[in-house]
Amino acid sequence: ALGLLYLLPPLVALKGVVLLGALAAAWAWRGLGLAPHRGAALPLALGAVLAALLPAGSGALRPSEFKELPQLLQVQGVRVLEERWSPLGWLTVLESPRVPFRHAPGLSLHAPAEPAAQLGLLTDGEGMSPIVGHDGRSPPVYLGYLTSALPYSLLSRPRVLVLGAGGGAEVLQAIAHGAATVDAVELNPQVVELVRERFGGFSGGIYRQARVHVAEARAFVERTPERYDLIQLALLDSFGAAAAGVRSLAEGYLYTVEGMGGYLRKLAPGGMLAVTRWVTLPPRDALKLFATAAEALRAAGAPDPGAQLVMIRSWKTATLLVRNGAFSPAEIAAVKGFSESRGFDLAWYPGMGEGEANRFNLLERPWFFEGAAALLSPEREAFVERYKYDIRPATDDRPFFFNFFRWAVFPELVALRGQGGLPLLDWGYPVLVATLVLAVSASALFILLPLWAAHGDHAGGLSRPGERLRVAAYFAGIGFAFMFVEMALIQKFVLPLGHPIHAAAATIAAFLVFAGVGSRTSASFARLLAAHFPGRSPVAVAAGCIAAIVLLYVLVLPALFVPLSALPQGLRLAAAAALVAPLAFWMGMPLPLVIGRLDPQLVAWGWGLNGFASVVGAVLATLLAIHLGFNAVLVLAAVLYLAAAAVAPRGAPATG
Repeated sequence: ALGLLYLLPPLVALKGVVLLGALAAAWAWRGLGLAPHRGAALPLALGAVLAALLPAGSGALRPSEFKELPQLLQVQGVRVLEERWSPLGWLTVLESPRVPFRHAPGLSLHAPAEPAAQLGLLTDGEGMSPIVGHDGRSPPVYLGYLTSALPYSLLSRPRVLVLGAGGGAEVLQAIAHGAATVDAVELNPQVVELVRERFGGFSGGIYRQARVHVAEARAFVERTPERYDLIQLALLDSFGAAAAGVRSLAEGYLYTVEGMGGYLRKLAPGGMLAVTRWVTLPPRDALKLFATAAEALRAAGAPDPGAQLVMIRSWKTATLLVRNGAFSPAEIAAVKGFSESRGFDLAWYPGMGEGEANRFNLLERPWFFEGAAALLSPEREAFVERYKYDIRPATDDRPFFFNFFRWAVFPELVALRGQGGLPLLDWGYPVLVATLVLAVSASALFILLPLWAAHGDHAGGLSRPGERLRVAAYFAGIGFAFMFVEMALIQKFVLPLGHPIHAAAATIAAFLVFAGVGSRTSASFARLLAAHFPGRSPVAVAAGCIAAIVLLYVLVLPALFVPLSALPQGLRLAAAAALVAPLAFWMGMPLPLVIGRLDPQLVAWGWGLNGFASVVGAVLATLLAIHLGFNAVLVLAAVLYLAAAAVAPRGAPATG
């Protein structure tokens, strides 16, 4: 499916899914022996008709009305110029000649010129990244009046690396400020093709003036030998999505302690990392970013992290600078002058006093300065714990940078719903909890209840309470454990593979294939073990191998991901599958090894409880990872496998 989606639009691919279902129905119909040739034609013809009736093209898609794309399309004169499809997203390029796009996040109110003409480039209907009109000669003046322009007031002819180049606005900003060289990193090759080829004339050929790399940002940083004067993380997500918290469960490996540590290692002496985020109130993104950067500096051995940090804000964006070394007095003076001339507020610089904050874009209190000062103080942990939102530094083990939800603030915001409190709530986490409740309810209704109706206490196989309890504990345990391992590894492999779609495709496919191989060979393994090591339980041996591999992966995978990230995409996918293979092989054994021992009356319960745990476990794994981290989820899975082996139902060993 991953490969086909590079060739076919999703709705066309869905026609193939319908046809595959029709072919499967036809094959099953033949197996029933009911007029095989004529019988098979009926479901196949029905499937073909359904596939033909499925609408093709993007017009059939109905994105959420709260996304940017549907709202923009309501503006008079807006039209779609181009669309592209791939597993990395649905790209849409919009033109608005009558009401021009003016995408300039946090633009200074002192800007002497309005933004240049723009085309809107959206991914999956949101996160607009503008393609800025440029004649190739005079750069747009407004680009110097964004908070993201701050580092160019401190650096002369810097060597610049832009991560997440998108439509190229940050690349043009670097060129406009006289960058000596510009490296632009963009994950989606279709974005690069649109900006460089399809709209190259409109954009002034900016992607021909920079060295463009199609790669995942962290992977590129790990493998490049270059050192840069400025590494800039582009602001690509939409403010609406960020403010609503709808991305709170998305991995944010760009904004982790380990990620920032990698960027800092690629800075030249005196070089700077610049990260721009949206200003949300009360402060969330900016303070979590500040906390993560400070922790990355501490991990790198910085004696005084505050001396290497500067943060300013406008009415809508905040930009954080992290310097390789302490800021000099001349640089601090330049930061003050830049902010003063543009009406930007100082949030932090080394030696800053509270009276210098909150001068232009007034807040009730100087929250950003107070937060930054607290995060650098000895009481930072207490401040983080009592803060209304979760602003703990994100890590590769807990890469949920966009999750700010705290249960403690939930009743307060609900109580203020009549005064507009609910928009301050990050909805991603509550939706996940609601999903867990729905998963438990639906699984109980559609799996456990029918089992109870068909195989209640009157069934002979269930007349032994001890055996029934063993069946329940064993099959539920291995169901939860399997999903915990699978979900945790999918999330972990996002880092080296560069995108959740790639991670899911490689990991799930490897689990299905190699767990199937393990299941197929489980009976042979049991016989071999009995012949050479009589008395050893094959279930216990399999569970022990799983636990050992899981614990080994907890220790070694982070180190393996660095060299893995430097490989070409195809080799990375193959390497991920190879790493999953030995673990999946053993994980395929526990279920068939015990199914062969069960009283036939208990087999249905075993399958049903395993299915219940699998459905619920997929959601529960993510919930646990948010609180404990992926490594803790993996360790818990290892414990569950060992516990399940200890309570495995007794009976005759599997023979076939």
